[in-house]
Amino acid sequence: MLHIKNLHASVEDKDILKGINLSVKAGEVHAIMGPNGSGKSTLASIIAGKDTFNVTKGEVTLNNEDISELSPEERAHRGVFLSFQYPVEIPGVSVTNFIKTAINETRKAKGMKDMPASEMLKMIKEKADLLDIDRKFLSRSLNEGFSGGEKKRNEIFQMAMLEPKLAILDETDSGLDIDALKIVANGVNKLRSKDNAVIVITHYQRLLDYIIPDYVHVLVDGRIVKSGTKELAFELEKRGYDWIKEELV
Repeated sequence: MLHIKNLHASVEDKDILKGINLSVKAGEVHAIMGPNGSGKSTLASIIAGKDTFNVTKGEVTLNNEDISELSPEERAHRGVFLSFQYPVEIPGVSVTNFIKTAINETRKAKGMKDMPASEMLKMIKEKADLLDIDRKFLSRSLNEGFSGGEKKRNEIFQMAMLEPKLAILDETDSGLDIDALKIVANGVNKLRSKDNAVIVITHYQRLLDYIIPDYVHVLVDGRIVKSGTKELAFELEKRGYDWIKEELV
């Protein structure tokens, strides 16, 4: 599904990514861990198409298509979803209207007509029930006055409605208490399938108690320096990142 080959990127002439190689197949969940400043969020942003960073070398392909030159909107239409670390508030735009617009824009990009209202309402009901979301929540302005847990739950609802091929969760556990964490993780697990893939970016092993990854990758100084199974995350929780840095010396 997603293939990244020798990816290099910089911002303001400072090298951030220094040769990332990563392959993610449909049906898989990959966790990317690493210390602050290692390039985790930069990698997520580049996959999603944010132009803040200058890609100097490498390839990013999705379903055998080179997406390097595509805009964030075009990548979203091809099935890339990025859950932001700090979701923005949009006063006056309800959660439901926002998601209706997003779905119909994607359909338009594929040459399809808007989803019929009855079909849209049925889908909204099904996904809200799946994620245990109160219907009143969907009439509120997008993220306005939402708690951290509500913002994250809203993003998981968006993910459920958009049904992306590749979902990237950038530190979705940031600032969540244990109950909110379980709600978000439960939503992600319910949406996993053999046809989609998930990349989870996190500092902490605790999220991986609830979203079980197939692979864990450690990013240090712009490079993936170690990969393994969930046991690697336990080792990082126990020993920190210094031992990996020492191995690189």
